Amino acid sequence: MTVITVNTSRGRLSLEQRRTLAETLTDAVLVPEVGHFDPAARPGFQVRFVEHDTDMMAIGGRLVSDSGSGLDVMVIDVAVMDGDWPPAVRAEVIERLLAALTSACGLPAPSPAWWVNFRVIDEGSWGSGGGVTSILTLLASGVFTEEKAKAIRAAVGA
Repeated sequence: MTVITVNTSRGRLSLEQRRTLAETLTDAVLVPEVGHFDPAARPGFQVRFVEHDTDMMAIGGRLVSDSGSGLDVMVIDVAVMDGDWPPAVRAEVIERLLAALTSACGLPAPSPAWWVNFRVIDEGSWGSGGGVTSILTLLASGVFTEEKAKAIRAAVGA
């Protein structure tokens, strides 16, 4: 299970941009997480779009609505199950997310006011369907490459 939450100012993303991002943000994390592109893994990913009025967001101690700067503020929070997430893979995910956002927004580069938080949820700390979900159980799904499954087992001490 992976949850990607995109926090933006109200009206920042169009319906078409959200449709594009639902897919591209999923794939930005899916490939590094399972070791390759596999559409069968997509149901394990959720993308949530949360909009805030600019008077409900602040940068540098000032409400965005009061800044007059027209800052393109966005925070992307990624929560992933414990697994094989060394710093290089985390960096890859963050770069892939920012590239997907930049492309969907039709910009030449990411805004300096876009931030990505990458969080790893400890094994045994996810719940779904009335119980605890384990990355180790998900390894049997067939979507992970054998190399990635081996790395995940090693990372979680299984």
